Amino acid sequence: MADYKWPEMSKRKVMGTSPKRLDGIEKASGRAKYNSDLNKPGMLHAVLLVSPHAHAKVRSIDTSAAEKHPGVTGLRVIAPAGTEIQWAGWEIAAVAATTELAARDAAGKIKVEYDVLEHVVRENDLRKVKTRAKAAGEQLEGDPEKAAKEADVVLEGYYGIPTLTHCCLESHGQVVAWTPDNKVEFNPSTQSVTSIRADMARALSVPAANVHVHQDHVGGGFGSKFQPDRWGVESAQLSKMAGGKPVKLFLERSSELVIAGCRPSGFARIKVAAKKDGSVTLWESEGWASGGVGGGGSAPIPYVFTKVPNRRQQHSAVSLNTAPIRAWRAPNHQQAAYLTCAPLDDLAAKLKMDPLEFFIKNANLTPRQETYERQLRKAGEMAEWKKLWHPRGDSGKGAIKRGLGIGVHTWGGAGHDSTCRCTIHPDGTVEVELGSQDLGTGTRTIIAQVLAESLGLKLNEVRVKIGDTNYPPSGTSGGSTTVGGVSTSTRKAALNALDKLFAEVAGALGAPADQLEAVDGKIQVKGNAAKSLTWKAACQKLGVKTISETGANVPSQAAKEGLNTGGVGGVQIADVSVDVETGVVRMNRLVAVQDCGNIINPRTAESQVYGACIMSICGALMEERILDEVTGRVLNADFDTYKLAGIKDIGEILVHLEVDEQNYKRGVIGLGEPPAVGGTAAIANAVANAIGVRVPVVPMTPMNVLNALSGRKS
Repeated sequence: MADYKWPEMSKRKVMGTSPKRLDGIEKASGRAKYNSDLNKPGMLHAVLLVSPHAHAKVRSIDTSAAEKHPGVTGLRVIAPAGTEIQWAGWEIAAVAATTELAARDAAGKIKVEYDVLEHVVRENDLRKVKTRAKAAGEQLEGDPEKAAKEADVVLEGYYGIPTLTHCCLESHGQVVAWTPDNKVEFNPSTQSVTSIRADMARALSVPAANVHVHQDHVGGGFGSKFQPDRWGVESAQLSKMAGGKPVKLFLERSSELVIAGCRPSGFARIKVAAKKDGSVTLWESEGWASGGVGGGGSAPIPYVFTKVPNRRQQHSAVSLNTAPIRAWRAPNHQQAAYLTCAPLDDLAAKLKMDPLEFFIKNANLTPRQETYERQLRKAGEMAEWKKLWHPRGDSGKGAIKRGLGIGVHTWGGAGHDSTCRCTIHPDGTVEVELGSQDLGTGTRTIIAQVLAESLGLKLNEVRVKIGDTNYPPSGTSGGSTTVGGVSTSTRKAALNALDKLFAEVAGALGAPADQLEAVDGKIQVKGNAAKSLTWKAACQKLGVKTISETGANVPSQAAKEGLNTGGVGGVQIADVSVDVETGVVRMNRLVAVQDCGNIINPRTAESQVYGACIMSICGALMEERILDEVTGRVLNADFDTYKLAGIKDIGEILVHLEVDEQNYKRGVIGLGEPPAVGGTAAIANAVANAIGVRVPVVPMTPMNVLNALSGRKS
């Protein structure tokens, strides 16, 4: 049986290097085809009609004029009379036609009458939502009342972080054909090539084997693209109505930013207390959140500092007439990091204590004290903390104030279920097949590096096939689980296939199969390059046979095997400048120190951190879904008014990945989620350090900054 463990760190040839992404040129040149680029022969176009009301009941719907419109091939009523609409943007009907323009014109002819009902779309003030808030109970640890009385310093504050949308550049949608022989050809924009097949089959009541999914590239997901969604299922039905012609439906931006996924908000009234030496002794919080009609997730606060001895936590989920939440790059962690690090930073300021010393002092309240102490010191060094930090508000004269702030985070990242098939052909060609997807993180390249390393080949001597349900199943790309899953299954499949090749060539090399190794494009007797065959010559020994072996990552066994594990920590320090006359916040620098396991490609790993930091900057300074309380509609459902950072907004990003033997031995750990967490808290704390007051609710727009400076509520 093959020894699956990773090669020694010092002996790696391909893993640990930083080749450019295999699909980089294809994407940069525009040759890469996303499913939204597909234009199949005879393809029809579909559009949605959505509700303008946040809460209503459909009284009647008349589709007769729409059905007679030239070019229309099918119309599906999604919300018939009697349906209770729970958010603006709810899908009412779908229309397919020979052109997109014809489909839009027809949708405009559908007559819908509504009975408009009372709605609630804002949750920042818990007193105004009345019965919409459902308490989740109280958690109690220690004696909070006694701790408050005995503390030397007590701080109370109100903090909030709003709802964000996913902002996928390729909107949600698909091209789908449901043919008369009950076969479904499905080309979605998805984070889960394998599992979306079963979901679609279940929705259409067809055998899963009848659904074929293919996707080469996906233009963003961040946790929002797992299911076929109503628009996918209805498109399939429209295809069936048209005799199996493919139907294309991708959401317009105005719908994408309303109904295709959002990150829930988080608000809390928080009390924290400490001794004079900075030791935190108390955490009390009354929190609430909403991510739509189903309520909102509960941010795990206090975050990272989970060992505060005296704690009382209460949480309420608020039901709003807005579209439901979806996972968003580290679900609930961004909210938790802000709601924890902001009050702790305020407590440090009230203690007149250096926040870096304060966070290090309380690292004993985290599950990984040594890790956070080390990372805080390293981040402080990289951010020039000793040189640049000053007590809160002591920023000198002039309108431009500079400040530093800290955020911390954690995540899991262990690998998902994944099966890989490795095939070695007699001509020396090697390929692996997985039903995985590459979200743009470099998954293809990572798989190729593991394959090449395992077989002693170069990167350009192996092939990777992903994105198709004809390949072995692989898990969803969520929770930073992809790299652990696919690297483990690829390693196992490659070594299983290599063992078979060893058995075939052992006789020719005059040595037992277990005494052979694959090194530098050769199969040789271990430690004896003189007794070897080139890779191609070795494969020719197969004659007409082909070796095909599989390998699997089984999460319940992974920790024991050591190829992938979970559990990381990280620290980020922000350096900002704030113009107190205009309220404009400028990023100078964001430092990210990240715990990690076996880094297969440092270039793509750093890229993940850069992207995560940019998302944090967006959330801290500009990004927010804004709803009109009167109409219940999203007011900024476009990229003109829903603001995201441009290249001039992000400043300098410095990344330090903890690449060393100790971390390498932990195996592969996912890196997509964790560095997206701590940045918003760090930036918020840096602004407070600069201007001397807390901006209690992010984003720190000029209006919110000026309101905080003048003592007004944001």
